[in-house]
Amino acid sequence: MNMKTLQGDMIAAMKARNKGRKDAISALVSAVKKAAIDEGCREDIPESLVDRVILKELKTAKEQLDTCPADRTDLLEEYQLRHDVIQEYAPAMMSEEEVEAYITDKFAEVMATKNKGQIMKAVMAELKGKADGKVINQVVAKCCQ
Repeated sequence: MNMKTLQGDMIAAMKARNKGRKDAISALVSAVKKAAIDEGCREDIPESLVDRVILKELKTAKEQLDTCPADRTDLLEEYQLRHDVIQEYAPAMMSEEEVEAYITDKFAEVMATKNKGQIMKAVMAELKGKADGKVINQVVAKCCQ
């Protein structure tokens, strides 16, 4: 995801007077800018950083949805809207089958060791931000049996 796209969509939501969407995108932009400052790349923000922040914010929004009391429908609607907006910008994650094919293709020599820790270390470095860690862990556990 490109930072300019996020900012453009935020401006479009402002013009459309869509407060919920604007707030969600604005929070994303702020989080990306903060992460960029922390990493020292304030002027030229790489897409990998933007994607990483979006995934982190998506996880936070999901946790808010899961922990919100059912009787607080106003909060649930707000959290659901935020989650849905962030989901639009989240990079596509690899499926379990794609992860399994990728691991067996690229990491055949590490897979032969059947050492789950070694395999996870090698695979996570490659697939960070491309696949969910839980999916990777399940595939590796299945392959190590």
